[in-house]
Amino acid sequence: MAVATTTDDRTTVVGSRWWRPRVPATVGYLSALVIVTSIFSALSDSAQSKVVLHASTNLHNLLQGRVVTLLSSALVIGDVGTAWLIMPLLACLLALAELRFGALHMVRVFLAGHIGATLLVAAGLWVAVEFDWMPASVRWSEDVGISYGAMALIGALVFVVPSRLRIAWATVWFTAAVAGVLLGQNFTSAGHLLAFCIGSGVGYGMIRTKTPVTRRFTRVERALLGTSMILAAAVLFG
Repeated sequence: MAVATTTDDRTTVVGSRWWRPRVPATVGYLSALVIVTSIFSALSDSAQSKVVLHASTNLHNLLQGRVVTLLSSALVIGDVGTAWLIMPLLACLLALAELRFGALHMVRVFLAGHIGATLLVAAGLWVAVEFDWMPASVRWSEDVGISYGAMALIGALVFVVPSRLRIAWATVWFTAAVAGVLLGQNFTSAGHLLAFCIGSGVGYGMIRTKTPVTRRFTRVERALLGTSMILAAAVLFG
């Protein structure tokens, strides 16, 4: 039996869907970052330091079994001014990845880079401390932010760039990450390199197991890609 659809019905359907974002994971994560940063900025300097140390994925917290820091550290950016500058750039990277990968896969890549690089860096620091290659004070280092996850997404974008540019994309950013390690000479820079390698591994894995994305970038996506590259450069050399 045919059911008539009135204009009011169609208006109701459209009205109930217009607000749904095309990139829900991006909107959700950025909203959480904005809320956390707004609250964080209202705290005193001493309170901010306590929050950062509590959320950090440093050796002390991890060895104490505070695995929740593997997630909480991605919601705290230690410098408020830097946070407000980075978030619009991060939004572009997340949106591009979500448009091309889908929300679930974007989240998986981000977390793989964030958590994977964090654990690898922590393992290296533990060995360095145990053999007295680094001072024991490194156990309480501040280690929060979005940079590991962001570099993983930059690496995974090798899946969506044109095939003729894939080697160049991977080579340029790998070289930049190595240069960041040589210039920075700190464990955070090493984490950026590791996160990029994790993301690149995921990207090349997708090339082997999934149908490559062949449609061209739209103008909006090209703008998002360019802004994402600015973020990556800021992370590596900022």
